[in-house]
Amino acid sequence: MDPDVIVVGAGPVGMTAAALLHRAGVTVRILERQTKRPQNPRAATIHPRTLEVLDALPAAHGSNTHGHRATLGAQLAAAGTPMPATHFAALPSLLSYERLDTSYPFVLMCPQPITERVLAEHLTGAGVAIETGVEIVDVDQDDDGIVVHDTNHRAHRARYVIGADGAHSAVRHATDITFPGTTATLAGFGADGVLDRLPERRHQWDPVRGSLSVLTFPNGLHRVFGIEPSETNLADEDARRRQAHVPDVEEIKATLRRVAGDDFGLHDVVWTGRTGDVTRHADRYRSGRILLAGDAAHVHFPAGGQGLNVGVQDAANLAWKLAAEIAGWAPDRLVRGAQSYDAERRPVGEQLASNTQAQSAVMHTFSPSGAALRDLMSELIAQDGDTAEHLRGWLSGLSVRYPAPGTTPGEEHPRAGTRVPDLPLSDGRTLHPALRPDVLTLVSIGAIVPPSLLSKVPGDRLQLLHSVRSWGDAAGALVRPDGYTAAVWDHVTDPELIAQTARSWVATTQT
Repeated sequence: MDPDVIVVGAGPVGMTAAALLHRAGVTVRILERQTKRPQNPRAATIHPRTLEVLDALPAAHGSNTHGHRATLGAQLAAAGTPMPATHFAALPSLLSYERLDTSYPFVLMCPQPITERVLAEHLTGAGVAIETGVEIVDVDQDDDGIVVHDTNHRAHRARYVIGADGAHSAVRHATDITFPGTTATLAGFGADGVLDRLPERRHQWDPVRGSLSVLTFPNGLHRVFGIEPSETNLADEDARRRQAHVPDVEEIKATLRRVAGDDFGLHDVVWTGRTGDVTRHADRYRSGRILLAGDAAHVHFPAGGQGLNVGVQDAANLAWKLAAEIAGWAPDRLVRGAQSYDAERRPVGEQLASNTQAQSAVMHTFSPSGAALRDLMSELIAQDGDTAEHLRGWLSGLSVRYPAPGTTPGEEHPRAGTRVPDLPLSDGRTLHPALRPDVLTLVSIGAIVPPSLLSKVPGDRLQLLHSVRSWGDAAGALVRPDGYTAAVWDHVTDPELIAQTARSWVATTQT
C-alpha cells in the first residue's frame, strides 16, 4: 500500500518529520541517498528549543534520562555535553542560557552521528524503516498524489512528499520553487580532531592574522575553525575554487600556527574542510503536495549551529499540520492561510539568513571598523541587557513567536503565538512530553475547566491538562501540538468561548 508521505532525506530534519508524522498516525516512508552515514561530528550544536521539540517523542529504550521523563530530548541531553553559554559571532562575551525557562537551560554539544543514531533507533522501534541507497531524480504530482522517481527507474507513490534532502535538494529542483540568494565571498577552514592543549581563549580574533574558535565535543574531539583575512572578500569564482580544495592535516596545522601561533598538537583528525557563506532561501516552502524543510529550504553561513536547529523546528511545525490535513481535520488556516507551514516558517528562515549574515560580517571584517564593531557588540552582550536577551532568545529558539490568528499587532494577548514552557502537570508529567501531534491541548492554570467541554470539539481533537505552576497571569491556554499557543486567557469564565476557539482550529468536515 502506498504511504501517506514520503520523506526524502534521513538527516535529523527528515527523521524528526517522519517520527512526528508516524506518531500522529500517518504512514511514512523515508528514502535516503547515502548507503552509510558519515561519522564526522558535522552539526554538533543543539539549542534548547530543539531538545524541547524532541521531548514530544519517546526515547527508544524508555529509560528515564532526564528527571522522570524518557524522551528523545532527554536522551540526547544525556549523550551530549551541556554548556552553560554560547557565542554570537565568536565574540569573547558569551550569552548565558542558565536562567532560561526551559528544562534544557544550556547549549548541548552533541555530534550529529549521535543525534542521527538516537532518531534512527526511535524510528526502528516504531516500525518505520529508512531505505538507503535510493537517489531521487524527479518528482511528479497531480491532484491525487505524488510519484517519486529514483536513479534505478523505480517509481514511489505517496499522497505527499517532504524534501529534507539538503542544500542541493532533488525534490526542490523538481518543483517551480526558486532558491534565490547571495554568492560566495569567503573560504574558512575547519577540522575535527584531538588537541594536546587548548588555547587560553576559545574565540580569538586579530585584524592581521585572522580568527580561530575551538569547540569541545563529548567524545574527546575538538572542532577548530576560523579564517584568514586573505580568504575573505573574494569573488564568487575564487571563493568556490578555494572551498573546493579540502585541506589536509598539515595544511590545517600550518594555518593554526599562522593564525594563533600554535597548532595545539592537533592529531587523530577525523575531518577537515572548508566553510562558505552562500545564503539562499526558498521563495516558498510548499508547491502543491511537495513541502521543503531544513537545508532544502534555507542555506547560510554556519554560525552557531543554527541550521540543524531551525530545520528540526521546521519539521515540528510541518508535521502536525500535514498530519491534520491528511486526517481531514485541518482548517484552511493551517493548509494555506495565516497559520500554514509556509506562512509561519518562511519568516523564521528569513530571520536565519539575516542573523547569519550579520554574524559573518562581525566575524570576517578584518579592519579597524570591524574591530570597533566587535568591541561594541561584545560590550552590549556583556551588559546582559536587551541586546543579549534578544540574541539569546533567537539562538535558543525560545523566542520564536507566530502571529496570533484574527488579531492585529498590539491587540493580541502578549503570550499569544508564543511557546509554552514545560509546565508541571497535576498528573506528575510535564507539558511537552504530554503534547500529542494529533490533538490540541487545553491547559488550565489554576482555573476550573469542565471536562464536558471536550465533547464540544469535533473528532476528539482536544485533550485537557491541568498545570500546577503559574505562567504569568494566564489562567488557561489552548496549545498546538508543536507547543505554541493558539489562544491564551487571563480569566476562564466562559467554557463555551473556549470551545468556540478550539473549534476554529478544527475543520468541521473530517474524513
